[in-house]
Amino acid sequence: MTATATASLRKGEIRTAAGVASAPAWRTLYRSGAASAGLFLAFIVTATVLAIVTPPAPVTGGEATLAYIAEHRSLYVVQQQLWLVPGLFAMVVYVALYPALREPDRGLATLGAALGAAAWALTLAMPTTSTGAPALVYLSDQWTAASDPSQRALFVAAAEGLIAIDRTPTVVGVLAPVAMLITSAAMLRAPFARWIAALGIATGAIGIASEALRPVIEGGYALYGMLMLVWFGAVGWRLRRLGWE
Repeated sequence: MTATATASLRKGEIRTAAGVASAPAWRTLYRSGAASAGLFLAFIVTATVLAIVTPPAPVTGGEATLAYIAEHRSLYVVQQQLWLVPGLFAMVVYVALYPALREPDRGLATLGAALGAAAWALTLAMPTTSTGAPALVYLSDQWTAASDPSQRALFVAAAEGLIAIDRTPTVVGVLAPVAMLITSAAMLRAPFARWIAALGIATGAIGIASEALRPVIEGGYALYGMLMLVWFGAVGWRLRRLGWE
């Protein structure tokens, strides 16, 4: 081991056979990242299955959307949470990837982990989920309870505004695939299978284009979502192995 490489390891760390800095604290983080990747997959897959087997929500029309939510309130609330909560798990995955990637290229590892954690944190703060919005539940309740047509029209207008935001590409939406691309580029020089890195780079590129052009290429966005699940699964499995080395 060179003097430079030795100096890059902090006190108490060792270099594993895979070439990754390892210490008890990192192992705990790796295991947390692996568990979070599993939970991310479980939530997204469950949300996808529910979307397939239950009555589809309207994609346009404020009044139609509010009426749908009023009829399927519990289902809608559950679905929105299943789409939102995985953002928390994705944040942990990106944080856990930093020590696994930092030895070969600390710059790319830092940038990828920071952007990934920030992007998924921002999804928790956004009022929409790309499949709807939790705030629409409140508007639906108020719309249902209102008897004055003018009041109902106000709630419909508010719903239309949220739907427009939901259908509009945002910088926040592009950050997640950008982070995946950068993080996967760092994997090319780290002890990760090259196919995981290649998949992440390709998925990130598809995601950037799909998010930016979402109103035009809905199919591309669906492809990005499926490939993203495979990438998170592969990354979670690698983190699990690192956590038990």
